[in-house]
Amino acid sequence: MFLFVKYNIENLSDGELITNYQKNGNKKYLSPLFERYSHLMFGLCMKYLKNEHESKDAVLSVFEKLIVDLKTQEIKSFKSWVYVVAKNHCLMHLRAKTSLSKKFDDYSFTQTRDEIDFTEETETKLEHLEEAIEELKDEQKECVKLFFLKEKCYNEIVEITGYPLKKVKSYIQNGKRNLKIKLMENYGSVFTT
Repeated sequence: MFLFVKYNIENLSDGELITNYQKNGNKKYLSPLFERYSHLMFGLCMKYLKNEHESKDAVLSVFEKLIVDLKTQEIKSFKSWVYVVAKNHCLMHLRAKTSLSKKFDDYSFTQTRDEIDFTEETETKLEHLEEAIEELKDEQKECVKLFFLKEKCYNEIVEITGYPLKKVKSYIQNGKRNLKIKLMENYGSVFTT
């Protein structure tokens, strides 16, 4: 008669959980990682975002990203790696919150002449930027708009467009580079400041 010992995945190390997930893609191996590190990630997100709701959303977003990234990445220390991923996510979120369009929404109408000139110059730059975006290849244009204007993360862009993650990253990177070239060619020193 055989004795069957119940296999308890909660007792596996981080490395063993990741290896098992990479081998068979079963998300049950990610559950213990979430349980072990979600409170640490929440604390980190609170430190940067200073908002409970946004911090909870950030933790969930990071773990959604991990579902994809853990399949292919070699990770020596999950705790260190997830810390960096969460920190970068928070910094990107903060950058998006302080984007130029949001600054204009809160802008006071009691402007000096210099501020009016600055605003007109900025609006002109934004118009030139929109024109340059329209000149990009379709895939680059779509990914750049979603990433920078709609503030979507890579995984959301993958879902919306159906492009593989590597292609999305490539389209955004190449789109940024091509935008810079087009703006310099078409408008020169206007975009150097």
